[in-house]
Amino acid sequence: MGLFERHRSELRRFLEALCQDPHDAEDLLQELWIKVATSPAGPVGNGRAYLFRMANNLAIDQFRSRRQAKARQASWLESQGRGHGLPEEQPDPAPDAESVISGRQEAEALAEAILALPPGARRALTLHRLEGLSHADVARAMGISRSGVEKHLALAMRHLRQFFYNPVKMGCGNPETPPSNERRDQNRDQTDQGQ
Repeated sequence: MGLFERHRSELRRFLEALCQDPHDAEDLLQELWIKVATSPAGPVGNGRAYLFRMANNLAIDQFRSRRQAKARQASWLESQGRGHGLPEEQPDPAPDAESVISGRQEAEALAEAILALPPGARRALTLHRLEGLSHADVARAMGISRSGVEKHLALAMRHLRQFFYNPVKMGCGNPETPPSNERRDQNRDQTDQGQ
């Protein structure tokens, strides 16, 4: 151990030059110390050269290990269809927190809007849009005509548009002036009611 301690600062500088990173050099120096401390003592012609050879071998092993790890990671990324490069250079495939929260809020708002629909419109919308039934199948399930299903769906869509484009609910605009497509629907509703 006396030999190691005598050459410790030289070995650190040597490893820093090889690694180009003082932290890696310190880690390798610790590994070298452990190897020297646990190796059986035997005849060595030139102790200093022996220590530097061991330090060089540790640096080479670390370099090879990192290169192989990068190659494995790049191969894995390629097999996953995520392109080339290192993992830290890849975009995170998970949605960001803002998108997740926004999606949850939109889903909650949609569920609230669907629950606010009249029962017939809600059932027709659920069967057609959520369960994927055709208009004819919805008509059979509800015991009404296909035209009745279309009217229920039109009513549901009109209510959903009003729910989502209501300026007061959205917190902007003049509550007396709905968006143009909502005004058109209101005019159509007033015309339908007048008949």
